[in-house]
Amino acid sequence: MASLQEQTLSRKGDKIKGVFSTQKVVRTGTGTTSRKTIQQALHYAQENDSGGIEIQPLNRNYIPSGKPSIISKDDLLRRFTPEPEFYVSTVQPRLRELREFVERGDERREAGAVYGAQYEYGSAMALDEDNVRANFGIGLCYLERGETAKANDILKRIVKLEAAFEPEHKHLFNEFGINLRKTGMFDQAIDYYTRAMELCQGDDHLHYNLAKALVGKGDMATAVEQLEAALELNSELEPAKEL
Repeated sequence: MASLQEQTLSRKGDKIKGVFSTQKVVRTGTGTTSRKTIQQALHYAQENDSGGIEIQPLNRNYIPSGKPSIISKDDLLRRFTPEPEFYVSTVQPRLRELREFVERGDERREAGAVYGAQYEYGSAMALDEDNVRANFGIGLCYLERGETAKANDILKRIVKLEAAFEPEHKHLFNEFGINLRKTGMFDQAIDYYTRAMELCQGDDHLHYNLAKALVGKGDMATAVEQLEAALELNSELEPAKEL
């Protein structure tokens, strides 16, 4: 018979998703002033398609943030306690608020309202400074306005976010790289594509885009090497042949 915790987590095959807590006892002071306190840590967990549990700590705004760790369902049941009321009352509304900020930012940027988009992305980053879409969005706003110093600061943040180079963000990733190059930030574009290649090996378009940035900088010899690498991966990549 399933435990009460297992029944709480699973319902007719639904995937696990919610907030879970851990507790640890911490002793402070010495001698007669020694005391024990219980510290609680909150985490957001969701089951992936492979049945593993992706778990992230909640930041100070109760938003899941940082690179997820993968644990087993058994490990989740053994080490963590579900907090369904906190998830519904606090985390879900915050996640909805974050999503709405980002969506309004995207809509305003697409409509050409760059200042309004920048405000919305900034509001999203106030909730979660590592939100990939908000970082890309505000970076694109800075590039469009020619604020290269601010765009460079965002670039430094983006290259540290492994999630920025995942397939779901490919269109934003591509748009940001193209705009770096168009703005004449060739060194930054080279660093950007080099970092991407560390995380996404075997991508012919990355070699091609890196080659274009190298051409912009005037480093033709290295650009040729990157084009050859692109064509070795995909001999039918016509833009690489043309370049």
